[in-house]
Amino acid sequence: MLCRLATSTIMVTSLGNNAAAFSTATSRVVSILDDPSLITGDSIPSQTFEVIDPGASATQFEDGTAVIAHVRRMGRDDTKAAINRAYMALPEWKDKTTAAHRSGILSKWSSMIKEAAEDIAKIMTLESGKPLAESRGEVNYGTSFLDYYAAEAIRPNSAGGGFISPTPFANVDGSPRGKLMAIHEAVGVCGLITPWNFPIAMITRKVGPALAAGCTCVLKPSELTPLTAVALKTLAKRAGVPEGVFELVTADRELAREVGDEMCSNSIIKKISFTGSTPVGKLLMKQSSDTVKRMSLELGGNASFIVFDDANLDVAINAAMTSKFRNAGQTCVCSDRFLVHKYVVDEFVKRLAEKVRQMKIGHGLVDGVTMGPVISNVPVKNLSRKVEAAIREGATCVVGGSPLVDLGPNFFEPTILTNVDTNSLIWCTETFGPVVAVTTFDTEEEAVLLANDSTVGLASYICTSDISRIFRVSSALECGLVGVNEGIISNASAPFGGVKESGLGREGSALGIKEYLNTKYVFLNC
Repeated sequence: MLCRLATSTIMVTSLGNNAAAFSTATSRVVSILDDPSLITGDSIPSQTFEVIDPGASATQFEDGTAVIAHVRRMGRDDTKAAINRAYMALPEWKDKTTAAHRSGILSKWSSMIKEAAEDIAKIMTLESGKPLAESRGEVNYGTSFLDYYAAEAIRPNSAGGGFISPTPFANVDGSPRGKLMAIHEAVGVCGLITPWNFPIAMITRKVGPALAAGCTCVLKPSELTPLTAVALKTLAKRAGVPEGVFELVTADRELAREVGDEMCSNSIIKKISFTGSTPVGKLLMKQSSDTVKRMSLELGGNASFIVFDDANLDVAINAAMTSKFRNAGQTCVCSDRFLVHKYVVDEFVKRLAEKVRQMKIGHGLVDGVTMGPVISNVPVKNLSRKVEAAIREGATCVVGGSPLVDLGPNFFEPTILTNVDTNSLIWCTETFGPVVAVTTFDTEEEAVLLANDSTVGLASYICTSDISRIFRVSSALECGLVGVNEGIISNASAPFGGVKESGLGREGSALGIKEYLNTKYVFLNC
């Protein structure tokens, strides 16, 4: 276990003129960073909220050393001020910079994040709990969006680009009359709201295309992982992002609702991009309706993982491990519902259980740890309740099934349940934790029917060696993403988003920048 360091605070951060975010960090955080100025400075905010290490032990929670930082507590007035600064900065950024200039700043920002990769990874691990190896991977994943949209900024489908269409009009002599032009322009000021499970990637996946398109933005990161956002804001300023172009609002859970309400109701904000739960996404849609904002919503999932009888089980097991247990099962595309053909289910479960038993659970900064805690004690209680209910309804617990209280209040065993009732709570709702729920099927049609029996449709996974089945089932699945013989499929070049109640719009790929553009039609009679 990590040694418990003293909790004396160090003066921290002011991020430039009219800064939106301030924090103080304990020596437990600062002592492990090569560049503490990423999150520390020379002023103390008057109102703050605590940032907690979810991987802390029960003793650390009791003696206060689970607190790793205090971050400025901001509300509606702070949000209005940030929105106004973004609005004032918009004309210069949108109309007075070239695409090449914006591209260069994004590239420099990406380079500076990479240079600070180890510090940012440690910050992420301390505030989100994920193993350090996963945090390092997320730094690469996060910067890939800045790199991608730095390149996308100068392409014809970005701001200032567009297309010319043949005119349908004719002069008296029959010759073409006029020119039809479609020109892409920045939407304007954007409100961005990001979750805690990917503290850097969910920010860069939104801020990257927004800035590339010439938009300015106001970001509200999760109250559980604000330090990564503070570090990114520090590096953005160092990379040359002008004041007001990228504003940061840090709010605790109590004030988060009024911050979101201000973003949705303020007429200056022209677009909302949100990643989080379906209920909150629906609320934001309602709140944004009076001002008819553009919206991108990446909401909840309940991904199916289908293993056919012709699957390569070694490939299927590896895909299942990465898809289910990355970030302790706390991703929106994690496999929750495992549909395994009845002829291979015993062998699949046996091999998967062997892999699960080899996992090392612990604090993310400890060498060799492959799975950390869940984000708080609330999901521990929810997981316990769901697992217990499933067992009462006839499921068999093959591995795990209980909290790991010796490690801390936020740890839960990686778990495999078989014979799960498809009407059970753990099957019908998103798990967001390290629990595999297995049921069997007989025919392809049955598997597809079970997979589609959900109100959400973000991701699905299939394991098969049959090429025809790959295309047939991929087409039949009601979701936005399909992984075939692979458990991690998201990347900057691919469009990411769901169908049904999993949201609207796409992030990543060339489609991602379109979410931040309006298209204006101009007719020239010449």
